[in-house]
Amino acid sequence: MTEPGIRITRDADLRALNTFGVAARAPWLVDVAHASMLPAAFASAPMAEGAPLVLGGGSNILFVDAPPGPVLRLSGTAIRVLADDDEDVRLYADAGVEWHALVMRALDDGFTGLENLALIPGTVGAAPIQNIGAYGVEVGECIDAVQVFEPATGLALRLPREACAFAYRDSLFKREPSRYVVTGVEFRLQRNGAPNLSYAGLGDELAARGIASPTARDVSNAVIAIRRRKLPDPSVIGNAGSFFKNPIVPAARAEELAAAHARLPVFPAGQGLAKLSAAWLIDNCGLRGYRSGDAGVSAGHALVLVNHGGATGRELLDVARHVASVVRERHGVGLEPEPRMVGASWLPD
Repeated sequence: MTEPGIRITRDADLRALNTFGVAARAPWLVDVAHASMLPAAFASAPMAEGAPLVLGGGSNILFVDAPPGPVLRLSGTAIRVLADDDEDVRLYADAGVEWHALVMRALDDGFTGLENLALIPGTVGAAPIQNIGAYGVEVGECIDAVQVFEPATGLALRLPREACAFAYRDSLFKREPSRYVVTGVEFRLQRNGAPNLSYAGLGDELAARGIASPTARDVSNAVIAIRRRKLPDPSVIGNAGSFFKNPIVPAARAEELAAAHARLPVFPAGQGLAKLSAAWLIDNCGLRGYRSGDAGVSAGHALVLVNHGGATGRELLDVARHVASVVRERHGVGLEPEPRMVGASWLPD
């Protein structure tokens, strides 16, 4: 490809581009340096083979099979302040920016709001798709707008937060994965905003550090410490972080389960609904540390599936289905995966 800013690779190896470390190859890998180059990229020969799979940091994807068409990556890394009135701040970041780097940059500049989401792997472009969340905060709460490219029309669009249909680990972009390519995100942050300490474990960590009046930096440091203590490092053992969503059930069902299992964590989830801890359900079934070949459940955290070295995506999916089956049989609760699966659906083929 001679177009400046566009690099096309045939028969591309994707093992290093997914945090599970699963072997997979793409017929084409199209790297685009800037969103303005997307019209030319979509006019290229590889895109004629079908809608591309847009890949960010590869931290929320499981390659059960090879992608049938091209894989597209955006590598732009611009971060800039759009508006700042010394109280509210609008901060823009390209889709290719590493997520944790953005959180640290915001803190360095004195902007608060993203600190609870520190150390989440992946890129800015992937954040709104999954509506990433942790320690009492979802990214959708901090987003002002999402900038996208619409392949069907060739238009660059700005979608305000209300149009993104954010929900628990869900969004318009996740429900309609081929409709838009996320090219950048605009965040609405604050200077010296009050920290969100709604997650009990975060308060416990800060108390253990002797911090009674935490700053945003204190919160991010606490989050980083908790994540490093609880979650395996993908550079050491392949994983995609939390594999299962916390199930949302009718409040009456949650009350029944809580009556039978006094230690089951239950959280409010809207009118007549409650959210259960998927990690507790899996752990209570004795599945933490479960292993089948090189695919298994982390011994350190029941929500995390791990690749001990040579697991295939199919083997990891089989372990995930086994875990869900045991939880349903034991507790009558269904589990759903967080990562996007390529080459298979969640339900058995």
